[in-house]
Amino acid sequence: MIQTIEASPDEIYDIELEHSLLEANAKLAKENRSLLDRHGIASIDVMGAIGSGKTTLIGRLVERLKDRLGVAVFNGDATISSDADLIARQNVPVVQIATVNGCHLDANLVGKALRKIDLTKLKLIFIENIGNLICPAEFPLGSKARVVVVSVTEGQYMVRKHPHMFLGADLVVVNKIDLASAMEVSIEDLIADVHKLKPDLKVIRTSCKNGVGLDELTASLLAI
Repeated sequence: MIQTIEASPDEIYDIELEHSLLEANAKLAKENRSLLDRHGIASIDVMGAIGSGKTTLIGRLVERLKDRLGVAVFNGDATISSDADLIARQNVPVVQIATVNGCHLDANLVGKALRKIDLTKLKLIFIENIGNLICPAEFPLGSKARVVVVSVTEGQYMVRKHPHMFLGADLVVVNKIDLASAMEVSIEDLIADVHKLKPDLKVIRTSCKNGVGLDELTASLLAI
């Protein structure tokens, strides 16, 4: 038999501090969005767990778009720059945002990154958030859209376990679909779980290995 306990709010956060922190972040996020809008730049906050394939997916999108419009990438990582290094090989502006073991990006860090690049040459910025399906949901960055990437290698229940993340998404990507059979994960069930939370939310199936869904994803992001 499984017994369950639930933490009360005061066991998780100091409520006043949490409210103040989220309020300050929201204000900075609006400032980031205003700056981006003035320059005609769309920014995409790409969220997902470690190993969901965010970096590779962004890399594939950059390959498709860099010759059509100005693209930059902000890569959030706790310490190392290996993901940022991969994207930088494509000769697009890249800013690594090191959170020093922080579990999410925030609007302040993104604002600092925006001051590091020439916005006049850009039309699109991909912001790769920290690998986490909990904390980033609470911290908007000022992006035009939020994309959640979930891969079949994470198992069948990732959507059910992290509903708040998907409720705040503008688009969901089910990634690594080429491995679904090997992982014994139903893509249809994952999509059904998303639509139970948010019936009109668009879900795109992708595989960076064979390119499935990448053209559709590119078109959908450009249309946001």
